[in-house]
Amino acid sequence: MTAPPLTWLYAPGDRPHVVAKALVAGADVVVIDLEDGVAPDRKEYARTATAELLTEPQPVPVHVRVNALGGPPAAADLRALAALPGLSGLRLPKVTSPEQIIHVADHLARTDGGAPPLYALLETALAVEHAHAIASAHPALRGVSLGETDLRADLGVRDDAGLDWSRSRVIVAARAAGLAPPPQSVHPDIRDLEGLTASCAHGRTLGFLGRAAIHPRQLPVIERAYLPTEKELEEAEKIIKAATTNQGAQALPNGTFIDAAVVATAQRTLSLARRN
Repeated sequence: MTAPPLTWLYAPGDRPHVVAKALVAGADVVVIDLEDGVAPDRKEYARTATAELLTEPQPVPVHVRVNALGGPPAAADLRALAALPGLSGLRLPKVTSPEQIIHVADHLARTDGGAPPLYALLETALAVEHAHAIASAHPALRGVSLGETDLRADLGVRDDAGLDWSRSRVIVAARAAGLAPPPQSVHPDIRDLEGLTASCAHGRTLGFLGRAAIHPRQLPVIERAYLPTEKELEEAEKIIKAATTNQGAQALPNGTFIDAAVVATAQRTLSLARRN
């Protein structure tokens, strides 16, 4: 079982020196941003610089967040980047319908011989309502996640707890579509590591796996929050050992009941632990 990524580090595409630092910062995935992190008059430069970088394979997987679908900048982004050897995925912002995913995937399949892995960002109430339809829209779609800054504005939510229903809906939609659990949205205050820790702990209880970051100092906090604890590892090892020794449902001496679902959870726990 391959361990999934836990950290996704954003870097603005119009600042190649920041992207270069991001590539060696220790993130599992680097996301080069061509959308909100780039001023309108810098988008062409960001696209050109990103395309130049991705003509070669990179030391870590690199995704690109293109501009919002439907406009000329997004079309130019897709034309310039989709077939490059250094690209590991395209992140599509402001997705609101499955038709958008199908259109992009089919267009790239026709023009480049196959769509790269696609990831949909759900950032509005309408997107959350359509979460499962989007998540199951096309085989090229490999993941969905929330864009909480935009969603917060759309919903008029001020208290962080007001987003929990939307978070759970997207997590359930992803799993129902056979996708990996989504990563959490970014924690915008790069100095607030204590708040980031608490937020990650809460996200883990909801079913998120990993988190996007906007600064390298957030990476170890996120990884630590989402890696199994020693107690979780010990329990997982006991479950796997018991399941290997005796087939079928059973109970451990501490009363833990073991069946196929419990074993699968233990296997995922051990897979995460082995990433180090």
